[in-house]
Amino acid sequence: MNNSLHLLLILLAAAVAVVVLCRILKLPAMLGYLIVGILIGPHALGWIPDAPETRHLAEFGVVFLMFSIGLEFSLARLRAMQRLVFGLGTAQVVATMVLVMVSSLVFGMDWRAGLALGGILAMSSTAIVSKMLVERAEISTSHGQKVMGVLLFQDLAVVPLIIVIPALAEGGAELSYTVMLAMVKAGFVLAALLMFGQRLLRPWFHLVAQQKSSELFMLNVLLFTLGMAWLTELSGLSLALGAFVAGMLISETEYRYQVEEDIKPFRDVLLGLFFVTIGMMLDMHAIIVGWGWIVLLLLILLPFKALVVALLVRAFAGSWGSALRTGIGLAQAGEFGFVLLTLAGGAHLLPADVMQNVLAAMLISMLIAPFLIQHAEAIVRRLSPEEWMSRAMQMHQIAVQSMASNQHVIVCGFGRSGQALTQFLKQENISFIALDLDSRRVQEAASVGGRVVYGDAAKNEVLQAAGLMRAKALVITYDDKHSALKILHNVQRSRPDLPVIVRTADDSSVEALKKAGATEVVAEVLEGSVMLASQALLMAGVPLSRVVRRVQEARAKRYSMFSGYLRSAPPETGEDTENLQPRFQHVMLGANDAAVGKRLGEMKLDELNVEVNGVRRHNVLGTQPSEDMLLRGGDVLMLLGQPVTLEAAERRLRQGHGG
Repeated sequence: MNNSLHLLLILLAAAVAVVVLCRILKLPAMLGYLIVGILIGPHALGWIPDAPETRHLAEFGVVFLMFSIGLEFSLARLRAMQRLVFGLGTAQVVATMVLVMVSSLVFGMDWRAGLALGGILAMSSTAIVSKMLVERAEISTSHGQKVMGVLLFQDLAVVPLIIVIPALAEGGAELSYTVMLAMVKAGFVLAALLMFGQRLLRPWFHLVAQQKSSELFMLNVLLFTLGMAWLTELSGLSLALGAFVAGMLISETEYRYQVEEDIKPFRDVLLGLFFVTIGMMLDMHAIIVGWGWIVLLLLILLPFKALVVALLVRAFAGSWGSALRTGIGLAQAGEFGFVLLTLAGGAHLLPADVMQNVLAAMLISMLIAPFLIQHAEAIVRRLSPEEWMSRAMQMHQIAVQSMASNQHVIVCGFGRSGQALTQFLKQENISFIALDLDSRRVQEAASVGGRVVYGDAAKNEVLQAAGLMRAKALVITYDDKHSALKILHNVQRSRPDLPVIVRTADDSSVEALKKAGATEVVAEVLEGSVMLASQALLMAGVPLSRVVRRVQEARAKRYSMFSGYLRSAPPETGEDTENLQPRFQHVMLGANDAAVGKRLGEMKLDELNVEVNGVRRHNVLGTQPSEDMLLRGGDVLMLLGQPVTLEAAERRLRQGHGG
């Protein structure tokens, strides 16, 4: 017992330490688990023995992974992406398997081993690629849609491969019979489960849910998942296949999202253990001996697979730029490749040395994948001359839209928040140009006369084409810290005086965004809580005037720019007095301006009824600056006053009191 606890503590400590390191380095946790397995396995430090009990427990990680894939299985989604999924996805998997099998025959391998190896290498990493696409805001791009379509088919292709690979171990004339029997058996079991399972599932889940017990509901999900897995194993098939069917059945019910949340802790922990056992299989000595074969496998896996995918995408009427980006995104090995590799090893289809070389090449390819995707743009531009022309045309279209605009607002993102913002801008007759990466959204907006263009706002050339140097303000309407920081970096490099407003979900990124140059950060959680509190106060009988004052005070504390204004906001006035209302203006001091080298109080802007609300220096915003503050070139002063007085104040800052 003590020895088992000792081994468990070693495993947990190593996993926590390495996974924390991977999180800090922004790498997938899966890579951390693989590294843990390599370090503590029998071929390295030898802290954990490679026991059958450990492998058997790790199989449940695959069960819950397949269950999660089944939950995401949607017939509506498949119909919407059927050309990408069943066209491009099928072509990618089949072409990769055939080419790898032919290549393996050249090196003297059996065709069955080559077919299994082709299925293993055809898989790509859903975890790594989807995470990178989301972080880079590329999920809605042309190549992002193609990548996700192929990944979806790969997830589906695992199901027949799980059936076929163990059957390939049968030799001679029995092989065809075994494969045919396995497929017929799988078809019969699947048909029976899908036909009768759905009829029994919904009433039973209704009955369990009516008891209003989260523990009972969780036990029921585990019973159903593992029960289905046991039924398929009893039929001579795999545990993973039954779990996939269980997920498919639940995905068609209203309990799908609750089940997905409940099962997640079990899936993540057991899946982590599975990847630890994969890492334990890796023999460092075998890698040193077979490094030449590993390099060869990497050359097959990365450039060869990327080229195959790129050629297929090009054949499906895609541009070379989109084809190359898709190929780079799918070049690496994937999680299901490890599942199929363990099946092939268990069926003795691959020799031990080949297993080691393939495993090492897969791990290295997954370590390289984030860096390949990160530098995909530079690679594509170097390899595809027409990409320069395509990019130039895109910049031209954006420039044409923004050419007639001056003192306009650049809206980054045209989702729900962006659309609501542009409605306010239209009401105030403020010109704007919106940038978005969803081509369908851009086309819909263009059809009704909206000034929305396709472009990645995180790229400097796109911002320049959108009229960054002539803009009055820039607003980032989507919640993506990584993209927002890139936009802020580009703005600070070209227009440090330009006010930038950033939307974020909560307060966790506010400081980082402000340090990067954001003039103001609007956190949805704060705005939601303010309105929630205002409604609660009204329902509690608090007078309306006091509720409005509380809301103003709360916002004044959060948004420092309005600290003096919101607390004493004047009542609404008519259009005749609109020009007398105070407003904000940003003034960036040049090196030769009169105010440079003088103290703020010396400029006597208060004589003009202009308030200096804040000063931004080196991306640091100081609110309510003191009179003794020495002004420097590059300072951005945020002035509050009437239009006429603001004009006079800017003239005084630039030319002096006599200007």
